[in-house]
Amino acid sequence: MKYYLIVGEASGDLHASHLMAALKQVDDNAEFRFFGGNLMSAVGGKRVRHYRELAYMGFIPVLLHLHTIFKNMAMCKRDIVEWQPDALILVDYPGFNLDIAKYIHAKTNIPVYYYISPKIWAWKEWRIKNIKRDVDEMFSILPFEVPFFEQKHHYPIHYVGNPTAEEVRQFQDSYHETTVDFCRRHGLANKPIIALLAGSRRQEIKDNLPAMIQAASSFPDYQLVLAGAPGILSEYYKEFISGRDVAIVDNDTYSLLSHAVAAVVTSGTATLETALFRVPQVVCYETPLPKLIAFLRRHVLKVKYISLVNLIDDSEVVRELVADTFSVANIAHELSAILLGCSARDRMLEGYDRIWQKIGADSPSKSAAHIIYSLVRQ
Repeated sequence: MKYYLIVGEASGDLHASHLMAALKQVDDNAEFRFFGGNLMSAVGGKRVRHYRELAYMGFIPVLLHLHTIFKNMAMCKRDIVEWQPDALILVDYPGFNLDIAKYIHAKTNIPVYYYISPKIWAWKEWRIKNIKRDVDEMFSILPFEVPFFEQKHHYPIHYVGNPTAEEVRQFQDSYHETTVDFCRRHGLANKPIIALLAGSRRQEIKDNLPAMIQAASSFPDYQLVLAGAPGILSEYYKEFISGRDVAIVDNDTYSLLSHAVAAVVTSGTATLETALFRVPQVVCYETPLPKLIAFLRRHVLKVKYISLVNLIDDSEVVRELVADTFSVANIAHELSAILLGCSARDRMLEGYDRIWQKIGADSPSKSAAHIIYSLVRQ
């Protein structure tokens, strides 16, 4: 069978690469063509565009690159129609992918499958109409999405488990490096590590990293180690860490989390990864117009939390500092509590154990691959 996949960021590249590998196990002659990244390329197939050419975030960056975005979107639609895949598999990235789904559904008979469903339960819930119309099958990786789609909106979906839990479990099974060896390999000091996970997009890094560094620098007995994100060159980080005692570990986040004693993390998949490695964390996210965003969070957004950890457990397992609560002082205060306060640290670790129990058992890539292959054959 021929499978066309579209991802728009580093986490999508990771998840899609595992799905592709699983599809190859059930379909010996699987062919892939995709908008994706290096991990997908390593599995095989033809990469049409790298996700870095799509990953614009925030109103101004999107506005400045509208021509490129529309050009890539038009090219993608043409390429799918010309290649005529047996299935189109969309991975998260709803701003781009839902438009592709609309076009393909209207113009072709190619089935549209969505792996890692759009987070419309947080905002833009009206998109459910587009999903019902344009997406043939939805694959969810978060257990609380099932009642949202099936009970509230009467749209059946496949819950297949969480790929991040699967990826962390696979890594931990094969990783045996000691902290001393890890520090030696990366030229780090002989101090406990505070990991800084500042996001995978330039705008996120620019907005969050300076405050994260300033807050974590309040603890001189620890060393600060920044997780370099895939697709972000080390040179970009230099303007933020120049003159600061911060080391960078590029493309080795899971190893870093294996040895960190605490972390400061921007919201996103990284919060769940940090929890699954049982690293106590402070979640922070700087926004423009913080008072307005705080008001919208209380009165417009449909959910109480922004981090996947808290959303999955439906409780405040980790502290979230967002909008009007985002500040250097608040980050430092919460970091102090999990570094030095045993009760706060222990409560967070107990919450992490609940997260593992809720999402850690299944292999989503294998489950989704079997379902997709069965559907395509039919």
